[in-house]
Amino acid sequence: MDELEIGKKVRNYRTAQKMTIRELAEATGLTASMLSQIERDLVNPSINTLKLISKVLGVPIFRFFKEDMAARDMIVRRDMRKTIGRPEHKDVMYDLLTPDTSGNIEFCLMRIPPDSDSADVSQTHSGEEVAYVDEGDVEITVAGECYELHAGDSIRIPQFTEHSWKNRTSQMVKVIFAISPPSF
Repeated sequence: MDELEIGKKVRNYRTAQKMTIRELAEATGLTASMLSQIERDLVNPSINTLKLISKVLGVPIFRFFKEDMAARDMIVRRDMRKTIGRPEHKDVMYDLLTPDTSGNIEFCLMRIPPDSDSADVSQTHSGEEVAYVDEGDVEITVAGECYELHAGDSIRIPQFTEHSWKNRTSQMVKVIFAISPPSF
């Protein structure tokens, strides 16, 4: 396993809050000298020490153990998107615009072919969804109520609310949506 660099993370979270080592020391009851050694990765802090630091910095303790993301883990190139659906069957296609669903939000592009529905039955998500119609005109039924949306329109769908999309036009519809927490 790669070095976790816990001390470097402590320093980064502390400096992001414009807090000095002395201020962190005072708030945690640790010495500035000990914190300096931790931040330079000369000393491995105990779990209890990390709990103190995480509480003062307002950072969940697991963040100190999580490996830093490289750019390749944050960026999704157009030709490298994960796609759900099969274009040969004229299915609704979903392109994942986030690298994965391990974060706090999921961001997708939904493509609804002409004369198609997003699903045979209404769907619900445990998270809140916000959708933006990027191209085309589409009908969305939310909690039994039908709405017509056009390019540039957006809608918020509360969690656990049944909804479905319908494209009754002869053009492809593209909808960008975010769901938090991820549900795909």
